[in-house]
Amino acid sequence: MLIFEKSQQGRTAITLDKLDVPAYTLKAEKREQEARLPEVSEIDVVRHYTALSKKAHGVDDGFYPLGSCTMKYNPRINEKISGFDGFTKIHPLQDKSTVKGCTELMDTLTDRLCEITGMDAMTLQPAAGAHGEFTGIMLIKAYHASRKDTKRTKIIVPDSAHGTNPASAHMCGFDIVSVPSNAEGGVDIDELKKVVGEDTAGLMLTNPNTLGLFDKNILKITEIIHKAGGLCYYDGANLNAVMGVVRPGDMGFDCMHLNIHKTFSTPHGGGGPGAGPVGCKAFLASFLPVPVYGTLPKGYNAKKSIGKVKTFYGNFSVLVRGAAYIDTLGAEGIKDAAQKAVLNANYLLSQLKGDYDVAYDRICMHEFVLTLQGLKDETGVSAMDIAKGMLDWGMHPPTMYFPLIVHEALMLEPTETETKETLDQAVEVLKTLKKQAVENPEILHDSPRKTIIGRVDEVRAARQPILKYQF
Repeated sequence: MLIFEKSQQGRTAITLDKLDVPAYTLKAEKREQEARLPEVSEIDVVRHYTALSKKAHGVDDGFYPLGSCTMKYNPRINEKISGFDGFTKIHPLQDKSTVKGCTELMDTLTDRLCEITGMDAMTLQPAAGAHGEFTGIMLIKAYHASRKDTKRTKIIVPDSAHGTNPASAHMCGFDIVSVPSNAEGGVDIDELKKVVGEDTAGLMLTNPNTLGLFDKNILKITEIIHKAGGLCYYDGANLNAVMGVVRPGDMGFDCMHLNIHKTFSTPHGGGGPGAGPVGCKAFLASFLPVPVYGTLPKGYNAKKSIGKVKTFYGNFSVLVRGAAYIDTLGAEGIKDAAQKAVLNANYLLSQLKGDYDVAYDRICMHEFVLTLQGLKDETGVSAMDIAKGMLDWGMHPPTMYFPLIVHEALMLEPTETETKETLDQAVEVLKTLKKQAVENPEILHDSPRKTIIGRVDEVRAARQPILKYQF
């Protein structure tokens, strides 16, 4: 039952204090009728949201191997620290002298993120990864414009990239050039050389890439772009595999974003919260959105800034959680987390590849991609069917049908926070589903069977969504 259907005229869940300031009547144009809000008691509100929470699956509920999303467990100490009065009972318009603890946190976090990534300066403003990409490409655009190099109109993007990469570059006014992958799942160097030229503004790349593979030619790739006069942008979505081990700044990248809400453990999903700080080398620092925190490189000039990309200081509470995570683990802990993420992924891969085909059968990093095209040809059971089947076992499905260059793809990322016992259970579930696909495929065509909502018509849900209550 929806909360509107529980509504009874006159019921209320809260009693407001008596107005202690002069009443104010809005002069702006009002709605034609009162808002249709449900009238319910407090217990109805509590039960409504509790019931909704039981219909969702999160990291706290069970295994969540959503590839390229790094759905790691979020330590409760981060939540506790982010709730301190000194962080929550402040206002962004307060005088800086009254929030020195908060500005010190941003200074310290910025310097540590620069150290982890090999960048010289960083802005904490962007609200998420795609927002960070947009900001980073704006830095590249501002750099070329400052040199009056207006012929650089193209951004090169690998065919295995996140879809946000070409979208972000296009929003900044660039034309997109796709470069194919080679047989090993990395950038095809020969094809890259063919598309690089005087019109190249830059390259967008993540390493390891969305296939979960580290591109061994990364220094050669960034050198090719630099020799052509372009800049290299690092998509930090997969930083969890290499943090504390390899730095994007040492791979030849000029700027990058990272995801506090993924790599540094803030809860995410469902639209937020997020934070996507953008770091850059010293020669780009002056273009960063203001204000900038942390140690600034020599020659920094705020007058060249592209402006602001977010109100005030960005999503501050998310930044606090990231700072708590980094301080808790320390330098060795950050490195250990990355290594265990890679270990877990390779363990899971080694246990599954006898039953499932692997898109690129080599040592992976933090994630790997299975291809179920052969299984579908043999049994009619698709990657979607297997993913739906996992729901009946209390597990969130992997990322489906991505990257697009792999047919019937399932991308799994276990992260470092899962135990061997959880991984072994996931292996048994996936092997059971493979057996069902061969012996009784109809079971999987109808899955999930044990969830509150069964198999939905996904085409209809996408094309004819019901987004509001029909009174």
